[in-house]
Amino acid sequence: MNTAATTAFGTEYPRNVKAWALIGETCTADGNSMWLTKRDEEYVVLLNGKTLMSSRMHGSEEALATAGCRHLRTAERPRVLVGGLGMGFTLRAALDVLPADAIVTVAELVPAVVEWNRGPLSPLAGHPLRDRRVRIDLNDVGFTLRANPGRFDAVLLDVDNGPRAFTSEANQGLYDNAGVAAAYTALRDEGVLAVWSAWEDRKFEQRLRHHGFVAHTERVRARLKKGGAHHTVFLGFKRISRTEAGTRCVTVKAPPKGI
Repeated sequence: MNTAATTAFGTEYPRNVKAWALIGETCTADGNSMWLTKRDEEYVVLLNGKTLMSSRMHGSEEALATAGCRHLRTAERPRVLVGGLGMGFTLRAALDVLPADAIVTVAELVPAVVEWNRGPLSPLAGHPLRDRRVRIDLNDVGFTLRANPGRFDAVLLDVDNGPRAFTSEANQGLYDNAGVAAAYTALRDEGVLAVWSAWEDRKFEQRLRHHGFVAHTERVRARLKKGGAHHTVFLGFKRISRTEAGTRCVTVKAPPKGI
């Protein structure tokens, strides 16, 4: 006889398979249900029952930050905007690249995500919210972009699943013509827009060029190891030559941190 255990999500598991534990739950601004779950050492955030992010796959998030911030290693007091806190891996990788006098603003729309990163998720990325360079902006990153023209040296967008929004249709506004134009305006000259995506999207790359960016695309591994899925990092360079942009676009090899 096959017996099963039922989780809080209504999913049945065989008795010999460890079920996911519910650590936290919240609702997004547009009414979607979001859960933080854990099994063994892995954390997963679910949106309406579908996997949004996992602590086992963060190599591409680290690559996003490295690509977007590597030109700022020796800059004086650079300002960086991170759109979407996630599990803190993008933020941690940016902090590891940036100088001690940098200011990093993290725009996160869901307050519970910030609390999870101050609580159970904090050790995963080395407690990035404790860094004195970090400022939390509980806001839509699109609003933060539009409210700060010419302010940032780099903008890192790790929101949703990229240009093809998954979490919320409202996120499309970050990637459409108006959103790309807002990002361009928010950047200082020679600034970089870096956008994480689960997929390639040639139309989005063309949109970057249409709005004045020198655009490049890099394919990176999700787990920093051989095999497994690839993700995409879109890079948009403001007011630099294609030659200069090309020198910055060496294939990203983020430092190996865990899986």
